[in-house]
Amino acid sequence: MTDQMLHTPDGVRDIYNGECKQKLLLQDRLHDVLKRYGYRDIQTPTFEFFNIFSKEVGTTPSRDLYKFFDKEGNTLVLRPDFTPSIARSAAKYYTEEDMPVKLSYMGNTFINSSSYQGRLKETTQCGAELIGDGSVAADAEILAMVVDCLTGSGLKEFQISVGHARFFQGIVEAAGLGEEQEDQLRSLLSNKNFLGVEEFAEQLDLSDELKELMLMLGSFETAAEELSDAEKLAAAYPRILSAIRELEELGSYLKLYGIEKYISFELGIISSYHYYTGIIFAGYTFGTGEPVVRGGRYDRLLTYFGKNAPSIGFAIVVDQLMAALSRQKIFLTVPEESILLIYRKEKIEPAIRKAQKLRQQGKIVTLIPVLEGQQKEYYINYAMKNHIAKVDFMDEQA
Repeated sequence: MTDQMLHTPDGVRDIYNGECKQKLLLQDRLHDVLKRYGYRDIQTPTFEFFNIFSKEVGTTPSRDLYKFFDKEGNTLVLRPDFTPSIARSAAKYYTEEDMPVKLSYMGNTFINSSSYQGRLKETTQCGAELIGDGSVAADAEILAMVVDCLTGSGLKEFQISVGHARFFQGIVEAAGLGEEQEDQLRSLLSNKNFLGVEEFAEQLDLSDELKELMLMLGSFETAAEELSDAEKLAAAYPRILSAIRELEELGSYLKLYGIEKYISFELGIISSYHYYTGIIFAGYTFGTGEPVVRGGRYDRLLTYFGKNAPSIGFAIVVDQLMAALSRQKIFLTVPEESILLIYRKEKIEPAIRKAQKLRQQGKIVTLIPVLEGQQKEYYINYAMKNHIAKVDFMDEQA
């Protein structure tokens, strides 16, 4: 019990001092990008009814949810993922809206992952959802926002891998794979076991064209010329063909935004979230083994909540991005005039007046009384430790 009074549970942590300041600065920068693209803030509850995140919706497995009961006996869960919450809200408040709805959010998510995975169970996410626009142009806008968010955070080197859910689904359908075989193929792709994908394809009775398309799942990057080849191979498979053509069209839009150098096509990308229906993407950088951003198109998700609206969105995992920035020695700074104002007890009245005047001028003022026995160096060291730019002694004999 004594240990519990000072320590946090596994998977959660305190963020304080300089790290907390960096995180808040980062969140502000990300939020500014979303605002510049015309996305409006929305806040959803930290906990929701269990069925918002049910297996049918295709979100986080039940075993990974934090579940509890209210006084009426309803099963509630801490949100593991913002997208179903945003979808519920959009279906409720924008039912009659014909124009696209652009929403952005910032908040914490909770996943009860196994402790051996070494992942945080509570993470901060910043993201956006574009609801009511099923165009490839909307896909490109979302990816442009992601790139602007990551460059705005200070990152210089990162890559966003883009795939398409319909490419994988089309291959599963055309190959006539059963549930067990589909799960096996998913597992191989999740683990980037591309040799295993090749062996898996060799065991199946497939046409030459379909086998080549399946082998394209087992590659980290698919060049534009390879997409053209894939289009020819997929002539007899409409679902696969439509996915390839959308990726080709997307490539042309990315050039308009000037962000193509940050994007690569990876046809084998899959997600544990089964609600994705179109492009799927994940962003990676140095210093973290996990993606700093994930997203994709989910054109059928809102139908679970009574609204038929194609949608796409993304979530930046702020904690992962923070870790990457720290390991790359990238630190966010903002010019600010901060002052440590030291006063004696008998000078408290003029000290408060001075502090208030400075604050009204937009300056940051920390007001501290003289501590008995401490010399100037003590306060100077305190200011340096707390990143305060200037020390002002109300009484030079302090």
